[in-house]
Amino acid sequence: MEKTYTKEELFDEIVRVMGDLFEVDTEGVTRESRLVEAVDMIVHLQNMIGKRIKPEAFKSVRTVGDVVDVIYDFSQQNGEAAK
Repeated sequence: MEKTYTKEELFDEIVRVMGDLFEVDTEGVTRESRLVEAVDMIVHLQNMIGKRIKPEAFKSVRTVGDVVDVIYDFSQQNGEAAK
């Protein structure tokens, strides 16, 4: 059975990944923080929730909060997300 994540858990994981992958000082990261490059992070998060997410879902993503919302919405869906 797939694990369900809260938005807070997703935010914490995204911030952790930002620190690990991009060597970002994560202390000041908020949901409103802007993203520059998120491809590696998205791959990690897809693996985390066990679903493949259409790249189109990320076209309007600009902030950490946007990523939280997209991943949360996909993680709440039953079955595998459309490829």
